[in-house]
Amino acid sequence: MQWILILIFSIFCLFTLTNQWVRKSRKYESVNSVASSYDSWTNDRLLENLWGEHIHLGFYEKPRIKKDFRKAKVDFVHELVRWSGLNQLPKGSRVLDVGCGIGGSSRILSDYYGFDVIGISISQEQVKRANELTANRDFCSFEVMNALDLKFEKGSFDGVWSVEAGPHILDKQTFADEMLRVLRPGGVLAVADWNQRDSTKHPLNFFEKLIMNQLLIQWTHPEFSSIEGFKNNLLNSPYCGSSVETSNWTKYTIQSWNESIYEGFRRPSSILKLGLRSLLKAFKEIPTILMMRWSFSRGLMKFGVFKSRG
Repeated sequence: MQWILILIFSIFCLFTLTNQWVRKSRKYESVNSVASSYDSWTNDRLLENLWGEHIHLGFYEKPRIKKDFRKAKVDFVHELVRWSGLNQLPKGSRVLDVGCGIGGSSRILSDYYGFDVIGISISQEQVKRANELTANRDFCSFEVMNALDLKFEKGSFDGVWSVEAGPHILDKQTFADEMLRVLRPGGVLAVADWNQRDSTKHPLNFFEKLIMNQLLIQWTHPEFSSIEGFKNNLLNSPYCGSSVETSNWTKYTIQSWNESIYEGFRRPSSILKLGLRSLLKAFKEIPTILMMRWSFSRGLMKFGVFKSRG
């Protein structure tokens, strides 16, 4: 009898959670809706308390390897630095972090590699928090700025870095153009993003379209580009100075989706200390996280990395 009651209660909770998830979306409307979403996520401290100062995926060298989730995020930064060739730049090089979040990657690029880093975000609260968390602002600073309208001169940076910012940007071509415009000739571009399967070669079926729609509206995404599509955006830019190389890092990052849920059980106090509202908010994110995990496992989504020279 006890197990029947637990099952009924679990079904009721799942139904309630799913109903709230479907009804309360965060659909992209403009850059202001993106800014508003990230202002909210930053102010409630839920992601920061749960995942630390990095809100991107982690890097796992082997499937199901045991690794602290926060360490995997740090490892991701170092792996992308090495893969892209950013580590070949000398200390003191100027690097722009486009979509910097609360500054986790920027601080590694500055503190570990000795770069002079400027991070930009559309969210005022992210920039405020990033500056609060940064000890050495002389070589790592943050500004509120639209990635589609960078307030820097052509060729201002030796390196341009962007991780998981592209899905929030509608105009992918201008996004590519602006990053390459501010990159000096011979400079290093390093980009990592969530990408959709190339629908021009493999069209989405009805069920996949439903899934994709939910992935877009739940986390304020206007659209996902494919790896091939964004590679073409970079190659078609008038500021592209060399070839563009890509790789699919899904197998190295897919474990992050499960780990992001497990963190709530490993660090329950990080959520509970924020109160009941944050606990409920954390549970409401689980369906989207699971749907992302499924989409990456099925090839509907891919984790693309891109590198080029200015």
